[in-house]
Amino acid sequence: MARHGGRGWYGQVVAAALGVTAVTVAASLWTAQAGPVNGPARAGTSVRHSAPKAPAPVSVEIAHASDRGTRGVNITIDDGPDPVWTPKVLQVLKEYGVKATFCMIGPQAQAHPDLVRAVVAAGHRLCDHTVSHDVTMDTKSEAYQSQQILDAERMITEASGGVRPLYYRAPGGAFTPYSRKLAASHGMRPLGWNVDSKDFERPGTAAIVATVKEEMPNGPTILFHDAGGDRSETVAALREVLPWLKEQGYAFGFPVR
Repeated sequence: MARHGGRGWYGQVVAAALGVTAVTVAASLWTAQAGPVNGPARAGTSVRHSAPKAPAPVSVEIAHASDRGTRGVNITIDDGPDPVWTPKVLQVLKEYGVKATFCMIGPQAQAHPDLVRAVVAAGHRLCDHTVSHDVTMDTKSEAYQSQQILDAERMITEASGGVRPLYYRAPGGAFTPYSRKLAASHGMRPLGWNVDSKDFERPGTAAIVATVKEEMPNGPTILFHDAGGDRSETVAALREVLPWLKEQGYAFGFPVR
């Protein structure tokens, strides 16, 4: 797996006009997760709220396959959310009826909860991509790895209104046995990729599209980015890649859990 350089590029909080108010999305997310209530409390009685259910552990093996089988394909989007590019990526995905997995940086999610909730409201899945995108974290202490993974998990969950990330993707593929076990114990399947679109290098839209087409025999999970700089080439490439994948008979899914 390719390793991308560190990103010290966190910007200011900018409101994104996505047509969904934070209040409405927050209410719908709470309703969906809370489930039915047991009617109004009687006078003189107290209401007892159960503690949030801990996520079930998942496999520690790094996922590369699609839940749609051998003709499935997984679109994964890394390093956001970003107030400029995430809305544009969301719009393209909506136009083609595609669901994706968004691997988010903790502070980015914390800074843009409206975008995190818009991602969830559109039916996409969340992935923990650590706090600081340290591609050398596999050389660091277990305490450091734990802080990077668990703090990002908390930030993303809080920003989403309570929806937990279902996957953990190590920056640059810098997994360790410890980090995989820790993530899996928190219900986050370690997530790899088969096709690196190289969009982060901004080689041009045509080059990104060509890379994806050439590398599709490698497997179904494709890596794109919605942050870390100008992602206009990524947005343009998605407009070409998504209909091409459909024409090839692929079904869009999510990474296996």
